[in-house]
Amino acid sequence: MNKIRNTNCDSILCITVAILVLIGIVMVFSSSAAYTVRDHNDSYYFLKKQILWCVLGTVLLLFTKTLDYHKLHQYAYPIMVFTFLLLIIVTFPEFSKKVGGARRWLTLGGFSFQPSELAKFTLVLFIAKSLVKRADKLRNFAYGYLPNLIVLGFFFIPILFQPDFGTAMIIFAVTFSMLFIAGLRKKFLFLSILAIVPFIASAILTAEYRTKRIIAFVDPWKDPSGIGFQVIQSFYAFGRGGFWGTGLGQSSQKLFRLPEAHTDFIFSVIGEELGFIGTTAIVILFSIFIWRGFITAYRAKDPFGTHLATGLTLLIGLQAFINLGVASGLLPTKGLTLPFISMGGSSMLITMLSVGVLLNISKQAKKC
Repeated sequence: MNKIRNTNCDSILCITVAILVLIGIVMVFSSSAAYTVRDHNDSYYFLKKQILWCVLGTVLLLFTKTLDYHKLHQYAYPIMVFTFLLLIIVTFPEFSKKVGGARRWLTLGGFSFQPSELAKFTLVLFIAKSLVKRADKLRNFAYGYLPNLIVLGFFFIPILFQPDFGTAMIIFAVTFSMLFIAGLRKKFLFLSILAIVPFIASAILTAEYRTKRIIAFVDPWKDPSGIGFQVIQSFYAFGRGGFWGTGLGQSSQKLFRLPEAHTDFIFSVIGEELGFIGTTAIVILFSIFIWRGFITAYRAKDPFGTHLATGLTLLIGLQAFINLGVASGLLPTKGLTLPFISMGGSSMLITMLSVGVLLNISKQAKKC
């Protein structure tokens, strides 16, 4: 008979996350120093901000690690309403700022926060609660499947129109993955994908910048100084790094050649400075994270813990490997950060919060 174990936490998961965060601090400094000297006259500007977010994220992790994850089940609906309100408020110029043509950040004093990051966590929480509540109705379209689809739409549409196509696709993929793993009928999944493909195609074709991203993905050399510039510079970074890398701090692509070197394309700088060895280590670390996350889901003491751990693991793991795919030219540009490593306060806070929940689930896990 299975027994409930009460341990401190999953030490392998803790160590993996700690290594990724430390790598992130080092690489954010390495990839951003030249930019911050030019723009802020302080080479440590982004480093100090990243350390601050890492400290706050660690505090949040420690809090959620000790908070019984069943409390999240209890407050799932209020959290969902709060998150949806934030997604609406961010559309008003009085409360938000526009960066790169997108209005994604709420501003409060000198701080900004991205509600779509919280929306990813909140949607996973809702789906996990819904799967427990409707466990015996999941194969019924009206009562088991449709409510999840409606809530997905309430988050998907506002995020898409910010616009934040990458996050919208992440929550879509994670939601359907959770439903499929829980036993969703394949017919529902197939019909849903057929229904949304025209909508996604329309969203790409009606936005010029999205169309350009697809063109740059298919043939970046068609316009090497325009739409293909970022991808090509990323290729150069990996090529220059070779097997061993040029050495920490020795990247030349980060010197105003590679756009978003400290955020979306930080993996390219890792590839240049640490080479194939460094990039392989990153892939292994994220693979270990996913492995431990699914182990946590498997050992969870109840279905809610299983669904929640599965969703959070998929959320972080899928975003990580999409980012790696974009930086290496295997996927079109999405505008998604690399979890734990890229510069970004909202992403760091929500990712660390998610890890804290995973650790709490593992703490209460069954001994198999």
